[in-house]
Amino acid sequence: MRFSKEKKEIILSYLLEKISEGREDVPHHVAGEFDINLNTVHSYITELIQQGKIKRVKRGEYQLNHELYEYHFTRSDGSMDDDMAILGDVIEPLIETCPDQVRGIWDYAFSEMINNVIDHSEAENVYITVLQNVKETTIIIRDDGIGIFHKLAEYYHFKSFSDIVAELSKGKLTTDEQHHSGEGLFFTSRLLDTFFVYSDGHYYSRDKYSKEWEAFVPKGEMKGTLVFMSLANNSRRSAKEVFDAYTDEDGGFQRTEVRLSAVFENAPVSRSQAKRLCNRLEDFEEVVFDFEDVSWAGQGFMHQIFVVFLNQHPEIRLIPVNMNSDVNVMLKHVNPDFAKKQMGS
Repeated sequence: MRFSKEKKEIILSYLLEKISEGREDVPHHVAGEFDINLNTVHSYITELIQQGKIKRVKRGEYQLNHELYEYHFTRSDGSMDDDMAILGDVIEPLIETCPDQVRGIWDYAFSEMINNVIDHSEAENVYITVLQNVKETTIIIRDDGIGIFHKLAEYYHFKSFSDIVAELSKGKLTTDEQHHSGEGLFFTSRLLDTFFVYSDGHYYSRDKYSKEWEAFVPKGEMKGTLVFMSLANNSRRSAKEVFDAYTDEDGGFQRTEVRLSAVFENAPVSRSQAKRLCNRLEDFEEVVFDFEDVSWAGQGFMHQIFVVFLNQHPEIRLIPVNMNSDVNVMLKHVNPDFAKKQMGS
């Protein structure tokens, strides 16, 4: 049976998706899902194998083929001085067949992260690993420098890792204000499908900690910082839509978002936690507090943000989202008028 080019592409995409998920007996599953002949599915699988996109593991089970590329640049020989040269040599040849919006995201994300190494890490070496298959591209940047969390703690006198995470989550955080805006990590973490930073035994990500990340971190003590980034090769996300969500019409970075579950391991309860969380929020016009995966919040914590800070900065719009019933009850308790407005907005 012959299908149109469009339908074939849909079937191939679904087939690759099921293979990437590690599903067993893929041919029968795809044939049943699309109500097509099993021989047709096997012909598509053979085509993908011949193209080098997948390989057969055993009967009915397949894996995506990965290409591995590794690079090493050093400060002493000048090879890590130019971020655009590294971008052109390492990344651009590997993404040249990706859609424009995907290439745009990688250009921004890679340039920002490699510039952090060049300008902030004090590293002598940077190691870049690229893993690529037909579905996605993964880039890992590792340096042997001072370590991002150590440098931030030293510069800002942070007392805990949660303080570092809270400040990184907001954006506009840099140890070199004359040359950097502190926006790179904020936007990079929102442009990619998966993003995390590892240093000094700690992980930072917008997402909850995942055991899968450990597979990409060297065993034993690791000096410096590791940045992990991945993005689907056919992603429809664009850099413009992400930037537009957090900037005003003049391009100013005026809106930030703090995901509380990434900041606090347990339910936030104290006024002091809220005070630290509100640090530097006066730099923004709008702040979103994302309570997803937060089971409960203490009265002191909620009162400090949605009464004290709100009264001190009435010009700032605070937007709590993804609150469960218990967190919502606490918000109503500390500021019923504000809670009522939120429900009506």
